[in-house]
Amino acid sequence: MLASPALRAAARRSAALADDALSAECEETFFVASGPGGQHRNKTESGVRLVHRPTGVAVSATERRSQLQNRLAALERLRERLAALGHEPRRRRATRPTRGSVERRIEAKKRTARKKADRRFD
Repeated sequence: MLASPALRAAARRSAALADDALSAECEETFFVASGPGGQHRNKTESGVRLVHRPTGVAVSATERRSQLQNRLAALERLRERLAALGHEPRRRRATRPTRGSVERRIEAKKRTARKKADRRFD
């Protein structure tokens, strides 16, 4: 995913914030999380979805029966996603093969050609 420089900068800035400041930048919604966990998990809104408003990144956590534990897990997941979004890959520089590697490759091709030539019937 290619991100604009402004989006990348916003992600880096937000990833460095404390939990409460990062949570203040998010839209938090709670929902009923299905799955194993019994009646408590199936009847309460323990699932947490965080949408980071400045970047639009959305994460959710439904592993635990506790809304608080899911909120902490979602914040941690959001922090990881923001760090990944803020990472700028290093620019690749085009390189040329060294003279030695070119000579080795050509010599290997010549060896193969000689081997195949020796197999021919005349």
